[in-house]
Amino acid sequence: MGIAIKIDSLHFKYRSASKDSLANINSEIKEGNFVVIFGHGGAGKTTLCFSMNGLIPRFLHGEMKGNVFVKNKKTTDYRINEMAKTVGLVFQDFEAQLFCSNVELEVAFGLENLCLNIEEMEERIKKYIDFVGLLEKRKAQTSSLSGGQKQRLAIGAVLAMEPDVVVMDEPTTDLDPIGKNHILSISQMLRNKKRTLVMVDTDYEVAMDADYVWLMKDGEVVIKDSPRQVLTNLDLLKSCGVMVPQTLEFFKKMGWEEMPLNSKETIMHIKENHPEIIVPHRTLKINRKPVGSEKGIIETKDLYFRYPSSPDDILKNLNLKIYEGEIVAILGQNGSGKTTLAKHFNRLLRPTSGEVLIKGRKTTDYKQHELARIVGYVFQNPDHQIFSSTVWDEVAFGLKMLGEDEKNIKKNTEEAIFVTGLTGYENKSPFLLTKGERQRVAFASILSIKPEVIVLDEPTTGLDYAHQISAMNMLKELNNKGRTIVIITHSMWIAEQFATRVIIMKDGIIIADGPTRDIFFDEDVLKEASLVPSQIVRVSNWLKTQSLSVDELVEELKGESFSVSR
Repeated sequence: MGIAIKIDSLHFKYRSASKDSLANINSEIKEGNFVVIFGHGGAGKTTLCFSMNGLIPRFLHGEMKGNVFVKNKKTTDYRINEMAKTVGLVFQDFEAQLFCSNVELEVAFGLENLCLNIEEMEERIKKYIDFVGLLEKRKAQTSSLSGGQKQRLAIGAVLAMEPDVVVMDEPTTDLDPIGKNHILSISQMLRNKKRTLVMVDTDYEVAMDADYVWLMKDGEVVIKDSPRQVLTNLDLLKSCGVMVPQTLEFFKKMGWEEMPLNSKETIMHIKENHPEIIVPHRTLKINRKPVGSEKGIIETKDLYFRYPSSPDDILKNLNLKIYEGEIVAILGQNGSGKTTLAKHFNRLLRPTSGEVLIKGRKTTDYKQHELARIVGYVFQNPDHQIFSSTVWDEVAFGLKMLGEDEKNIKKNTEEAIFVTGLTGYENKSPFLLTKGERQRVAFASILSIKPEVIVLDEPTTGLDYAHQISAMNMLKELNNKGRTIVIITHSMWIAEQFATRVIIMKDGIIIADGPTRDIFFDEDVLKEASLVPSQIVRVSNWLKTQSLSVDELVEELKGESFSVSR
């Protein structure tokens, strides 16, 4: 088996940076291997990806020392378009690499550059559009796709070129869990063809079938080993800002020596070694009523919506009420209508028919600045709302448009920048920040206005585990102060641990709505919506406990009271 990638004493420092983004990286990846790279935000993961196809240093300039060889090609000796035939790169910011008007043309673009004949192009277009689950959307406008569908399109367009090496920078961030598993099947397809896959991600579950896992910290690769060896090193994972596998954390806190990596292994270990915690008569209390106060803040009545370019309704007869003080998670497969629904809450979209009420008034009866003070919306892609030249100006912009005085603008802007961890970034351009940092800028720009309702579409995309926890704790604190929070997410553990209520959508309708624990206990309904619970909740469901997190499960089992009231 030959060497696909060789990295020799690689150092790299961006022009504007004060320190190296990559420091003394030496490694080899064999042909046909699947390698997953983890690390904290700013660890150098994306920079390393860019070095593998020549974007660094040819396009993203800086000081580079050492060499990168891909299939024996020295990346600095070839133009980017020449390296693209050998290395396919899916960006973390996948929308930045989509520019054709429809799905079919996007996949065809790269193939045209390879000068393939029409018959082979047609065969590949159909094969890879089908592989990423977009065959029914083949003629669809790219702009009409959901975020997850756009991510799948970016992946399909790269795979269709059939490069020897595929590099993906967080390719599953906007995908539903079943869609994520489907994309991960790419690794087996590439292995069968002796092609190589390098994937950066934040979710430890993607690494279960990898050949090797690399951990990065402060520009260096601190360990390269098998998934089990790396993922069971809890202290090292934490020091690199990576989420520890829930089942390992659970066993450690229970004082057990076994080290299961998933729910299946966990259940097997419990059956064999800890049968005392299995209580056959234990029952889980189910309450199907939605959680909330008596005071509604958002309501939809017989809501239908259809985009002008679409012949079909995206939302179909939705009747929904969200109450003051809730944390609501809206879940569903890609293209189920989640974002389309949320954009009605602050009149980014208007109903085709039906009504949307905010505090009892139709959204169409509000002036835009009045609505902005009640409902703030953070986009799935931060670049859809960022346009100012500095972070300070971006965060302060909404306050200026609302006519706040200078004293309040300064106070609120400083507070929003501080709580989102952006202190020191005030005079930087948002467009030179990482996607995770831009996400925090977009969040801060809404937070500064202090709306009564904050709607966030995939708020943890692009954030490492530490920043995900920080962002969600911040939302929890705002909720404790009376704010209503609505989040759209594909991260099941986020919904499980932070939401008080879960709404599940499929094909433009609501198929389930209720308290978080009840919804996540019904795995059949979740499966219908292409969702699966986190590893620890799967264990909790098997044990029929009330718990939705590791700490809750440990406390409940050690307490041994098994109370059904939560």
